[in-house]
Parts: sequence; C-alpha cells; structure tokens
Amino acid sequence: MNEKIYKNRMLILINVVLMTFMACLDGSIVNVALPIMAEKLGVTTEAISWVVTSYLIAIVTTILIFGKLGDIKGKTKIFKFGIVLFTLGSLMCGISNSFSVLVISRVVQAIGAAGAMATNQGIITQVFPKNERGRALGISGTFVALGSLVGPPLGGFIVSVLSWKYIFLINLPIGLFTLLMGAKVLPSSDDNTSEKFDITGAFLIIIVMITLFGSLIIGEDIGYVHPMIITGLMIAAVAMVIFIMVEKRVPVPLLKLEIFKNRLFSLSIFCGFISFVAIFCSNIIQPFYLQNVMRLSPAVTGLIMMTFPLILSVVAPISGHLSDKIGSEFLTFLGLLLTSVGLFLMSTLNEHSDLLTMIVFIAIMSLGNGLFQSPNNSLVMSTVPPNKLGIAGSVNALVRNLGMVFGITLATTLLYNRMSHKLGYDVVDYVQGQEEAFIYGMRYVYITAAVICTVGALLTAYRLYTRRMNKKSDVENYNEH
Repeated sequence: MNEKIYKNRMLILINVVLMTFMACLDGSIVNVALPIMAEKLGVTTEAISWVVTSYLIAIVTTILIFGKLGDIKGKTKIFKFGIVLFTLGSLMCGISNSFSVLVISRVVQAIGAAGAMATNQGIITQVFPKNERGRALGISGTFVALGSLVGPPLGGFIVSVLSWKYIFLINLPIGLFTLLMGAKVLPSSDDNTSEKFDITGAFLIIIVMITLFGSLIIGEDIGYVHPMIITGLMIAAVAMVIFIMVEKRVPVPLLKLEIFKNRLFSLSIFCGFISFVAIFCSNIIQPFYLQNVMRLSPAVTGLIMMTFPLILSVVAPISGHLSDKIGSEFLTFLGLLLTSVGLFLMSTLNEHSDLLTMIVFIAIMSLGNGLFQSPNNSLVMSTVPPNKLGIAGSVNALVRNLGMVFGITLATTLLYNRMSHKLGYDVVDYVQGQEEAFIYGMRYVYITAAVICTVGALLTAYRLYTRRMNKKSDVENYNEH
C-alpha cells in the first residue's frame, strides 16, 4: 500500500463518512417537514410524499450502476462525482419554489448520493489494512445509521427555527468542504480499466428497481391488490429474470453473478437485509406508539428515538475493532440474537408501559444491531477481490435500502391488517381512542420482526458451526499427514 495513503487513511475515512452521513441524512430529514412543504408549495399531502419517494427510488435505481463504474473508472472518481452532484442537487432543492422542480432536484441529489454510497465501502477497504478494516467499516456503518436515524429530529429542529429550504441548504458548506478535502486526501483512481460497460444490464436493472420500489411504495396508499401494483410487480419480476439471463451471457456483466456463489458473501448480504427489515419495522412503529399511545410531544419522541443511534454510534466502532481481533462470525451471531431479544421485548409494551423500560428494550436492540453491522460489512467486503470492491459495496448498499423499504412496507401492512381485524373494519391510519387496537397490531409487527431476525441469527450460527468444523477437519487432516 502507498505510504502516503496509509498515513492519510484516517483523513480519508473522515472524508468518506461525512459524505455518507449527508447522503443517508437526506433520505429521512425531510419527513417532518412534509406538511409545511405541502402547504408552502400548494400540493396535497399525498403528492408531497414524492419528495421522499423520488430520492429513495433514484438511489436504488442507480447504485449498482455506480458500483460497476467505480470498478471500471475508479472508485475515487465516482465518489467525487457523487459529492459534486449531491451538492448541486442540494442547492437546486434549496432554491426551488415549485413542486415539480423540487422533485427533479431531489432526483439529481439522490443520483449524487448513490455515487458516494456505491463506492464508500470500496475506498475504505482499499485504504485500510486487513487488521484495521473492521473498525473503519464500523465507523462508516455508524454514520450510515446516524444519518438515517438523526434525520427526523434534526429536520424538526431546523423547520421550527428556519425555513424548510435550510434542510437542503445546510448540505452546501459540508459538500464543498468534503470536495476540497477529498481533492487533497483521497487516493488517485489507479484502477481505471478498459472494461466495457454493460448498457443492457444497466437498462434492465433500472426497470426492475423503478417498478419494484414504485409498486412497494405506492402500494402502501392504494393497496397491494390494486391492478396497477400487481402489474408493476409482474414487470419487475419479468425484467429481473431477463436481467439474470443477460448477465450470464455478456462477457463483462454489470453484476457478476458468480460472487453470489461465495456462500459467505451471499449469507452476509442476506443477513444484512434481514437486519434492516427488522430494525425499520421497529423504526416506523415507534413514533406512532410514543405520540399517539403514550401522548408524548414530538420533541420528547425525538429524544427517546435518539437512544438507538447514540448507542449504535458507540458500539459499532468497538464491534468493528473486535472483529479485526477475533473475527466477525461470532459477533454477527451475537448481534442478531440480541436484536431478536430486543424486538421480542418490544412486543410486550402496552399503553401502561414505563418509558424507562422501553428505553432499556431499545438499548438492547441497538446494542445487537451495533454488534452485527460492522463485522457483517467487513465479511461482505473481505469476500471479493480488489477489482470487485465497487460492485460489492454497491450490492451491500442496495440491500440496505431494500431492507429499509421492505421493513417499512411489512410493518405498515401488518399493523393496519391486524388493527382492521381487531376493530372489524378496514383502517389505513391510527384511529383516535383505539389504543388497544394499535397495541394489538404493534405486537404482531414486533413479533414478526423478531422471528425474521431470529432466522438470521440461526443462519449465522450455522455458518459459525460449519466454519469451525471445517477448520477442525483441516487441522485433523494436517496432523494425519
């Protein structure tokens, strides 16, 4: 490794996590400002949700493309491009005075965010030696979680003292700083190759992601049995089958499917997906419970919900450091097990529960998630060669976003289904004065999330057992010879 890069590795990490934090923050920071934005821009509550939806869809649609471009053109080049585009998109959002311009600006911003998200883990893996990689990826993972979870309370504070436009304008000084800092410290893109870009694969994955995510998100409002949603999901499925067929035949595919033959990579990716489904099931339910059932103010709700990211920010770097010392397998198992326990405990809450008890339950979930994320990211990135770090990082980031959407979709669908069953009529929102029905639905959501997480824990336990048995067998064979 270049000595200058090694000396600058902590500055490079700071640069990467700053941009990663901003990109994740902007996925959630606008949520609390949506009612004010709808009023100021003169659109309906349903329409303004596209400010959030367009950002998410644009990221998942382009993230694999940027991962591959990072492997072809250089991860640093794509990362810097992401910073520029994200900062430009933030400026466009901040000065927009019409709804249509704001949505277009959010798409520009999201494409920039995807460029950064697709290459950040690859840059970290390239810069840090193996004995420090877990801790570095742990710090990066912390900022991913902090960005996603700090957004709502920070957005609420900004909107209460300033215009909603400053939600986007605060990105400008940070974006310019990361760009100038990156020009000085980021490694040069020496991994430029003559590989051809898979345009057909890119076109197909765009169709898959737009139709899949569009159907999942719109389906929350109009129902998943609506003909439009069923058609969208069928198009996504057909396009995905064609994508897999194309990727098997082209000489240089967008996504080399052989990486999924590595059981450690595939299992780690799947467990990462499971963890985000479970955590976001909880994340979408908590504000309803705290504000509508426990009658707490938005400010107090925000403070309680900060328990999760605060504990995570302490635990994730420590678990990453531990994974460098003792390996990742046991930590991922313990992390998913604790997350499952925390989710099962959350299912016992009701309208008479003590807040301190709830905070302890959230802390157990956060401890588990913190123990899991960093070692799991380290496992994912350690299973691929250096020239595939870009696509591996983008698959990991894509799966994270998939888990978030599936978690939110699963939680809201199950919650309202069980509430409807309890009340005897269809509901698609919280019903005032029907706390018991909400608790009934919430319990099903938390138990389901806990069971999903337990499946992940059992899979990691199996992985840990088989790897230890293989090592034991190798030692016995060696001693016999």
